[in-house]
Amino acid sequence: MARLFGTDGVRGVANEFLTPELAVSLAAAAVAELGSGERPLVYVGRDPRPSGELLEAAVLAGALAAGADVVRLGVVPTPAVALAVARGAASEPPAALGVMISASHNPMPDNGIKLFGPGGGKVPDGVEDRIEARLASAAARPTGAGVGRQRADLGGQTDWYVDALTSTVDVDLSGLRIVVDCANGSAAQVGPAAYRAAGADVTVINDDLTGYRINDGCGATHLEALQAAVLAAGADAGLAHDGDADRCLAVDAGGDVVDGDQILAVLALGLREQGRLAHDAVAVTVMSNLGFRQAMAAHGITVEETAVGDRYVLERMLASGLSLGGEQSGHTILRDYAPTGDGVLTGLHLLARMASTGRSLADLAAVMQRLPQALVNVRVPDKQAALETTRELAAVVEAELRGEGRVLVRPSGTEPLLRVMVEAPTQEAADSAAERIAAAVRA
Repeated sequence: MARLFGTDGVRGVANEFLTPELAVSLAAAAVAELGSGERPLVYVGRDPRPSGELLEAAVLAGALAAGADVVRLGVVPTPAVALAVARGAASEPPAALGVMISASHNPMPDNGIKLFGPGGGKVPDGVEDRIEARLASAAARPTGAGVGRQRADLGGQTDWYVDALTSTVDVDLSGLRIVVDCANGSAAQVGPAAYRAAGADVTVINDDLTGYRINDGCGATHLEALQAAVLAAGADAGLAHDGDADRCLAVDAGGDVVDGDQILAVLALGLREQGRLAHDAVAVTVMSNLGFRQAMAAHGITVEETAVGDRYVLERMLASGLSLGGEQSGHTILRDYAPTGDGVLTGLHLLARMASTGRSLADLAAVMQRLPQALVNVRVPDKQAALETTRELAAVVEAELRGEGRVLVRPSGTEPLLRVMVEAPTQEAADSAAERIAAAVRA
């Protein structure tokens, strides 16, 4: 049977795969695995998807039935749940466990359950495996005074989170005109509030909180609307979040995309100048562009590489004592301020870099040049066998690039696909090399 947990929690079509019964069981099992002592505290948040209300009720019931006390956070970004677990929310204390109900950038019918352990970090694979194992056996439930209680309902109260975000920047953003695409998701309230509190002049698009239009042609996975809005407003920059606001991508004043690698590069150099880039190193995944690696090498910054997934980036950061890491997709982890990737926090620090230097986003992002990239997905019956058959050809193709590009062939973590990625000096060369390898896989 396939593993229940994917690279970012349990995810699937709500009320079909991700049922309320499963949500109840997952919450109870998570409390049994991560809770300590009597009445452990659990924070529960969600994004605005319609199914979030159903699953939130189920998660609350499961946690209460397992003897935990709960604080309902309502519609908040995923990183708000992580921060609440680590530091507390409003007048409530830190907790043993946090549950976020969101399918991130996925379409509206999907939903997911993400778990945060003590300290606010995403729980490691081994803990997820133990939680999954607990689903197979019914645990004894408390009765009477042992049943959990809802300590507080903070739904609609986000000032504590906005204050925590804005307290991390000491630069006035006055004079910066920005457009924020909230992806019709969790950023719709806290994103604009945080940017305005820091002094920016903010225009907001895609801030519908009904949940029906979350990620629908907008946000970090669909930047066209933001590009048009930035140009129409004559803004200095645009920021795009995804449905649960743990990502941030950007658009410069000319409408050009600034991706997660470029944002990391800008922040890395800023922290390095301030003497706050721990060990002069950054953690990224294997998908980060070769141009990022070249730019960091030119500035004497070490790049530590991980598997795909922000949780693996964080694990490497913790193991190596790093302060900065992230993904090309827009997950950026500023560990001095947050226990996980936070899109609004990233946006604030990117704008602060612009304000403190007086430089445009395009100028700052030019520190790295993205190499053209081609990605081909090939459906295969056996991912590992296909990977072995292409290993030699991939090495030959990479050697032909003579250090001016790279080849990455990896199995998908969730689908029967082999992903072929090639970076090269030109798009034509990248496309040709990727298709050459993909053709060998198909054959």
